[in-house]
Amino acid sequence: MDLQLSGKRALVTGSNSGIGKAIALALAAEGVEVVVHGRRRPESEEVVHAIRLAGGRAELACGDLTNDDQAQQVVDAALAAFGGIDILVANAGAFPPTPVLESEAADWLNLYNQNVGSAVRLVRLLAPGMIDRGWGRIITLGSIAATRPFASFGAYAATKAACVSLAVTLAKEFGGTGVTSNCISPGDVLTPAAENHWHSVAQKNAWEGDWDAIERKIASEISPTLVGRLGRPHEVADLVTFVSSPKAAYINGANLRIDGGFLASTA
Repeated sequence: MDLQLSGKRALVTGSNSGIGKAIALALAAEGVEVVVHGRRRPESEEVVHAIRLAGGRAELACGDLTNDDQAQQVVDAALAAFGGIDILVANAGAFPPTPVLESEAADWLNLYNQNVGSAVRLVRLLAPGMIDRGWGRIITLGSIAATRPFASFGAYAATKAACVSLAVTLAKEFGGTGVTSNCISPGDVLTPAAENHWHSVAQKNAWEGDWDAIERKIASEISPTLVGRLGRPHEVADLVTFVSSPKAAYINGANLRIDGGFLASTA
């Protein structure tokens, strides 16, 4: 299927690793000119190099999106790279534990700034150009934690619920402009960081067997899915890529779960 993305321009935040990196690579493979973003320049440059090596076009924009001035600098660099941004994928965020009795209100507010405020800054700076051109895609990254929070990570779950709400709000505010807004909510995905985490859990609990056995245990007892495994970054990236495309013009204001059936329901 031709997704009709060739020549579109995207900014993918937090694309120097994990799911964000997979999204940047997938969009570039479809002909999108990608601005790679991260706070760590060496890792971000590696993603830019990988895209170019594969024949794609990519540029770099580094900066801390929790800061108004640095967010503006990121946007300025993104706009200068390819002359505009048609697709914003707000993936950047953090995932620290915040047990209620062991964290301060300031910890929750700081995480909100990282996971939600960063997206709002970029939308305010990039959406007007999309509206003027009559076409755009805004995609926030949520989580199944938005609707099924778990202990000790309440602040993260609250921010991801906000990302879902933000996506719907933007869809309604920008209705009829040609700009759509959606949220993609992954379940457990096997990023390098997640794999390191699960290996440490397996070692701590003396689980036996190779990685396949460990993953089956996770997907049956800890984070049960209907497909018997965890997700992969490229699977989330493929969904983001489709929702970014002109083929997805009728998808708007949606929260699309990609969790292997973890939250299987009719709602």
